[in-house]
Amino acid sequence: METTPDLWHHYGRVRAERDRAVPDTFRWTWSGDGGPGAEILGEVTGLRAGDLGAGPARQAAYLASRHRPARVDAIDASPAQHALASSLYAYLAPRLRLVHADAATHLRRTPDTYDVLYSVFGAVDFTDPRALLPAAATALRPGGRLVFSTLARYANGAAAQADVVRADIPARTPAGEATTMHRWVLQPCVWTDLLTRAGFAHTTTRQEARTLLMTGMLSAGVS
Repeated sequence: METTPDLWHHYGRVRAERDRAVPDTFRWTWSGDGGPGAEILGEVTGLRAGDLGAGPARQAAYLASRHRPARVDAIDASPAQHALASSLYAYLAPRLRLVHADAATHLRRTPDTYDVLYSVFGAVDFTDPRALLPAAATALRPGGRLVFSTLARYANGAAAQADVVRADIPARTPAGEATTMHRWVLQPCVWTDLLTRAGFAHTTTRQEARTLLMTGMLSAGVS
C-alpha cells in the first residue's frame, strides 16, 4: 500500500530549534507583523475552540495559556506537525489538546462541539472549501463563529481565483524531493459565497496587505 508523503515534514523545524516559547501575541497576517490579534475571535473564556491546520500549535498554545478557554483543540493531519506540536506544548494539557486528524474528517465526527473555529493559513487554505466549510458548520454550536486568514493573492503576486479553483504550489517530501500540494487562493466574494452556502451568516471581510481575514457566524438552526 502506497503511503502519501508528509509534505509538512520540514515546516517550522528551524524555528522550533531556537524558539520553544508560547507566543506573546496572536498573529493572523502573512508577514506576522501588525494586524489584529485574538480579539477578532470574540470572547473565548470558558468556550471550546478549534485550530484547523494548527501546525506546531503556536496560536493554540497562545490561546490556551493567555486566555481561559474551556479547551483548545489543535488539529493537524501531518504526523510531523503533530509530533512537533507535542514536543513544544504537550505540557499545556488539558486546556490544550493536540489532535492528529484531517480537519474536515474530525469536524464531521464532532457535531455541535465548538464555539469558535479558526485557521491561520491552515486547513482552510489547503483543503477543498466545499468539504471543509460545511464540516465546520456541522462542528459548531448555534451562534458559533469561524474566523480564518488566507492569502489575498498568490505569493507571486498573481490575482486570487474568481471561482473555486485550486492551485498546485511547490512543496518538498520528507526526503527533500520537489513536489506540489494543493492550495486555494480565492477572491473575497468567492469565500463569502462558500460560507453562505455552508450555512454561515453575517460574514465580514478585512484585508491586511497580503492577508485576507474572513469571519462567518453560524446561522440559527444549522449544525
